[in-house]
Amino acid sequence: MKLEDIDKSRVPQHVAIIMDGNGRWAQKQAHRRIFGHQHAMTAVHEAVEAAVNCGVKYLTLYTFSTENWNRPQDEIDGLMELIIKAVHDETKTLMDHSVKLETIGDTQRIPERSRNKLLECMKETANNTAMTLVVALSYSARWETAKALRQICVDARDGRLTPESITEETFRNYLTTKNYPDPDLLIRTGGELRISNFLLWQMAYTEFYFSDQLWPDFRLENFYDAVYDYQNRQRRFGKTGDQVAK
Repeated sequence: MKLEDIDKSRVPQHVAIIMDGNGRWAQKQAHRRIFGHQHAMTAVHEAVEAAVNCGVKYLTLYTFSTENWNRPQDEIDGLMELIIKAVHDETKTLMDHSVKLETIGDTQRIPERSRNKLLECMKETANNTAMTLVVALSYSARWETAKALRQICVDARDGRLTPESITEETFRNYLTTKNYPDPDLLIRTGGELRISNFLLWQMAYTEFYFSDQLWPDFRLENFYDAVYDYQNRQRRFGKTGDQVAK
């Protein structure tokens, strides 16, 4: 699929991606898993460029989950160093495309060097307006939900909330994603058919697109394929097809 095949008037406002397949890609090359993570940066670069080309306003990348802390320490250390390199290498690209970088997740668990590099890039790109790139680091939906519930309990205890006043919108405002619209489209690479504890509340009505492509091989055309597929679906949000068609 090519960019000219995309209807710019019907582009998803928010695309989320589960970037799966780095380890398997590396194993196919007879390398350690970190080799796949290193080569994944080309796919990240292309996904960001494709999203900007399409007119997507928010792109969220599931980079490192809270469960990933259970991986071998050498892989975790390699990933943290890779974050520093990736942010350093990609800051100019973000500036050239007017992309703002933000993060969600328990980033206090990230090593200080990596966290500081992220903060530097976020500060430098803060005024960019073409698209917001949200990097989910040390994130999981269950972590986010528990965090939100703890704060709701604190506010209720201190008299800022009553049980009767809590609505879906109230809960949404306690989530780390409160400043972003819910994803319209989720892309998952690597051939797996699950969402792996990612944005569970936010994806109640998200359209899913699963690809067998391993993430390091993902390119602009693959992103366009997903957007084109999305544009050929009917989103009903609980209504009938006839109601939506009117």
